[in-house]
Amino acid sequence: MNEILSRFCPRIDFDSYEDFYENYRCITPEKFNFAYDVADEWARIKPEKLALLWTDDSGSIERFSFADMKRLSDKAANALLDLGIQKGDVVMLVLKQRPEVWVLMLALMKIGAVCIPGTYQLTRKDIVYRCNIAKVKLLIAVDDAELMENISSALSECKSLRHAAILTRPGTHPSEKLGDQFIDIRPLLEKAPENFVRPAGEKAPALRDPMLIYFSSGTTGMPKMVLHDYTLPLGHIVTAKYWQCVEDDRVHLTQTDSGWAKFAWGKIYGQWICGAAIGVYDTEKFAPQGMLAALDRLRPATFCAPATIFRFLIKEDLSGYDFSYIKHTSVAGEPLSPEVYHRIKEMTGLEIREGFGQSESSVLAACFKWLPVKPGSMGKPAPLYGLNLLDDEGKPCDDGIVGTISVTHADDHPPGLFRCYWQDEAANAAAWYDGVYHTGDMAWHDGDGYYWFVGRNDDVIKCSGYRIGPFEVESALMEHPSVLECAVTAAPDITRGQVVKATVVLARGFSPSEELVRELQNHVKRVTAPYKYPRIVEFTPELPKTVSGKIQRNLIRKKDERL
Repeated sequence: MNEILSRFCPRIDFDSYEDFYENYRCITPEKFNFAYDVADEWARIKPEKLALLWTDDSGSIERFSFADMKRLSDKAANALLDLGIQKGDVVMLVLKQRPEVWVLMLALMKIGAVCIPGTYQLTRKDIVYRCNIAKVKLLIAVDDAELMENISSALSECKSLRHAAILTRPGTHPSEKLGDQFIDIRPLLEKAPENFVRPAGEKAPALRDPMLIYFSSGTTGMPKMVLHDYTLPLGHIVTAKYWQCVEDDRVHLTQTDSGWAKFAWGKIYGQWICGAAIGVYDTEKFAPQGMLAALDRLRPATFCAPATIFRFLIKEDLSGYDFSYIKHTSVAGEPLSPEVYHRIKEMTGLEIREGFGQSESSVLAACFKWLPVKPGSMGKPAPLYGLNLLDDEGKPCDDGIVGTISVTHADDHPPGLFRCYWQDEAANAAAWYDGVYHTGDMAWHDGDGYYWFVGRNDDVIKCSGYRIGPFEVESALMEHPSVLECAVTAAPDITRGQVVKATVVLARGFSPSEELVRELQNHVKRVTAPYKYPRIVEFTPELPKTVSGKIQRNLIRKKDERL
């Protein structure tokens, strides 16, 4: 019996999906704090239990026990207090996948300060916007030259910022090179006292206090601030235990940067509650061979990655690799085309189980372990959320009818669901009303209750009276051997309003040509309905993506709108 998990789940094992959906319950203690009640508790009852297994492109491996995480996070909490950070203050972390990400996130929870994770790809404009709207008091970043230049140029406009700190590499002492603009935070972390006492009374973080903010970029306007409280980690029990199927004392690897919400899904909360160790591949730039080598070093029992990684892996020669140590594989962030699913299973024997959710939630729907996989489907709803598909009038959709994926138990605030869009009443009013959170994602369900993703409501293409979901066209294109990856978007058209456009990255051995354009168009006509074929096909060396590998279709649309 898992000593930690059983404190929050009165029943852990279920006989079927129906049993799980109807009977799963989660206990939320009034004073729950993940840092103290999970990470520190593991350190108390099993101090040498593996918490983190870290590797990078050099092949180095580092191991951290829960005793290490408690000691280091206590020191970090003291260092943050010395910098003037108190309960309620906002701190931005831009740390890639350095071990200090986990240390500092725990430290911020212990103090009650609010964490904003950020990607190292943030521009000067991004940094100014985030710091000012969130009133960031401390920014801690890796010693990446381009990132430091962007931060340096932004500092004069970041009015609330007290300190900008750089996490230098272990064993280096470049403090004199940082100048007056930056603090070298590593020596502060190393010299801080090890003893930190859990705050009490008004200084103690409360269950509904702000804990974490993700900036979620939409297709229009500036990014919204998605605010989570201290119940978020408990929502990710379902994510980790019943979808990713992590195992106590085994390594779980979710490949993502610390600046994306997939980090909360797969690299800290639910996994540690379930007793799994976090596998970390801290890479500077994704490359299939680097990923394969890291898998061999970490040897995770469970593995989760964005669809982009699987799309690249099927173009590699995997015949010399043994993946038998991986017992369970999952994908989220973007839907996985059936073609990629079948190729991965054929080449590796791994069966990929899809999941769906947002920065605003834990897993909302998934192909949970009791369900047979339907390639291309996100599976069935998770418990607690009351997930449903609603039409424009707020009524449930029949089988086969496209509707908005909606959380109908939103006002119950189930653990894992965000509190609000911070400081954005317009966004709250548009998404959260009548006790329902409307995700803005479109899907339909079949007669077996499986959900099938169509696209963001802004991504659905309206051409000559038809509504075309980009994922179906992308899945058809992915079946063609010339296509490494692709993005389908709406392009402006004077006659039809919008037409289907495919932006295609070609696989090795193929070159752009008018003949190939016609071949791809005819292929889509054969695989799907003829009206869905891409009238425009554009070849490109790479697609615009977030650091997590998620395709940014909105950037393609914006470029086409300017032409």
